[in-house]
Amino acid sequence: MKKLLPTSTAGSLPKPNWLAEPEKLWSPWKLEGDALTSGKQDALRIALQEQQSCGIDIVSDGEQTRQHFVTTFIEHLQGVDFNLRETVKIRDRYDASVPTVTGPVSRPKSVFVEDARFLRQQTDQPIKWALPGPMTMVDTLYDAHYNSREKLAWEFAKILNQEAKELQAVGVDIIQFDEPAFNVFFDEVSDWGIACLEKAIEGLSCETVVHICYGYGIQANTDWKKTLGSEWRQYEAIFPKLQQSNIDIISLECHNSRVPIELLELIRGKKVMVGAIDVASENIETPEQVADTLRSALQYVDADKLYPCTNCGMAPLPREVARAKLSALHAGADIIRKELVG
Repeated sequence: MKKLLPTSTAGSLPKPNWLAEPEKLWSPWKLEGDALTSGKQDALRIALQEQQSCGIDIVSDGEQTRQHFVTTFIEHLQGVDFNLRETVKIRDRYDASVPTVTGPVSRPKSVFVEDARFLRQQTDQPIKWALPGPMTMVDTLYDAHYNSREKLAWEFAKILNQEAKELQAVGVDIIQFDEPAFNVFFDEVSDWGIACLEKAIEGLSCETVVHICYGYGIQANTDWKKTLGSEWRQYEAIFPKLQQSNIDIISLECHNSRVPIELLELIRGKKVMVGAIDVASENIETPEQVADTLRSALQYVDADKLYPCTNCGMAPLPREVARAKLSALHAGADIIRKELVG
């Protein structure tokens, strides 16, 4: 029998300080060559063990083998020059120096498949693997070739589909596409964003997720959130279309956000990964706080479709904080499980 309210993380977990500088995005590796390869595998094992010791049900690699949730995937593609950089505004929020698309994009070989195979060998639990979504990839680059966000997104969707099929073949149970850009570019989401996502999941039999958050707990994101007012209704623009899409699960941010919980009514019938852990704060949630978030969500999500989760990735947090937050997620879900079956 499938477990009620299976817990998981939205993505990254902090890296050990011997592998990369902690509490930092795009942190450079401290190892190189064969030592880096084995170091990444050791870190993946540790991330898995930490999830297991905290009682997490659907486990991941904690993104231990990548520096960044978008650019590490793009680094392995042809047609993108990382030495030719331009400054662009990412997510309409902050300037960043990004690589340039100089020619047709393609994937010469798989990117994460060996890492996923390694994770599969370590555990019998369900495993989830995160990939960047097409729109978020487009938004993290300067395009000097296609000169069209949509055209480039369709090319990325085809590449992601190749990767996703190979991940499924090595035993990944759930494939997640990270699309924080869906909370910003509503017209594009409607015009081609969801269609590109459906291209990326074409032909998959494993479960698929789209993760749409308000970003990591970094300064640029927390500053942006302060401008959003007392109600964050961004999801309202995209939920009705996602409800009609072929994506199985929608992952979103709830705890300590100003998202009106009733917006979940717009995706009723879908499975929902409810973010019940705030990744923008080092305060540790109590199990009861987690339970409160889940209780609120249960007004709009059937219990067999609710997956307690974190709001976003936790790479920028101290490891002991991330661990304590995962334990709170497990304990909070347990409170609700007992209420539901009791």
